[in-house]
Amino acid sequence: MQRYLRVLKLFWSTAIAAELEYRVNFVLAALSSLGNLAGSMFGLSLFYRNGYTFEGWKWEEALVVLGVFTILQGFSNTFLVPNLNRIVDQVQQGTLDFVLLKPISSQFWLSTRALSPWGLPDLVFGGVLIGYAGARLGLRINDYFLSAMPLLFGFAILYSLWFMLGATSIWFVKIYNVTEVLRGFLEAGRYPMVAYPAAYRFFFTFVVPVAFLTTIPAEAMLGRVEVDWMVSAGILALALLFASRVFWRFALRFYTSASS
Repeated sequence: MQRYLRVLKLFWSTAIAAELEYRVNFVLAALSSLGNLAGSMFGLSLFYRNGYTFEGWKWEEALVVLGVFTILQGFSNTFLVPNLNRIVDQVQQGTLDFVLLKPISSQFWLSTRALSPWGLPDLVFGGVLIGYAGARLGLRINDYFLSAMPLLFGFAILYSLWFMLGATSIWFVKIYNVTEVLRGFLEAGRYPMVAYPAAYRFFFTFVVPVAFLTTIPAEAMLGRVEVDWMVSAGILALALLFASRVFWRFALRFYTSASS
């Protein structure tokens, strides 16, 4: 474990040092994140402007969901996109050979090698939005802690889905369109699940588990999530993490080395 932590520290320190050579990009990323958040809030306000509300969700409660979505977006842009999108390049260029020869887990290497600070504004803006909505709702510090565990489950679910899609590049090589489809599905997490018809709610809960990424952490923060859903989120996260490991090992059986 200590060896992996040292490697992780080395990975991230070198990645940040490389990225900070282009500091203007951080300003542009912050402006882009702010613009995206403003657009999301405007879209959400269109539902509430004439007194309409999602069933059981006040304006401030819907903002909590949007805040959780923004944090997940920041997590994705900071940790997932700079790493997992490169799996395609590793396979296509044959440099995956060198990763497999390293004395550490190839999944760990591929998942943590890079870090992009350009996703940090989303993490900050999402936290600020949740803090603002929570202040309006009178949430206490304990309420925020209640959402920490389901939010971690959401991180694990999102990572697992992304990594398994990245692993399919061993067969299909160019999968950028597939990852964009996944990101399109995840956009549904901007709003509470009750915003969608019953068929869509079923799809976004049991097929593509968007509900476990945003709505359930928000409900936990608001103190109204059922224990069964919390347990289900934990089981799903652990199952998908295990599945990602098994699927990666299975995919490597079909990998054709660049030197073979």
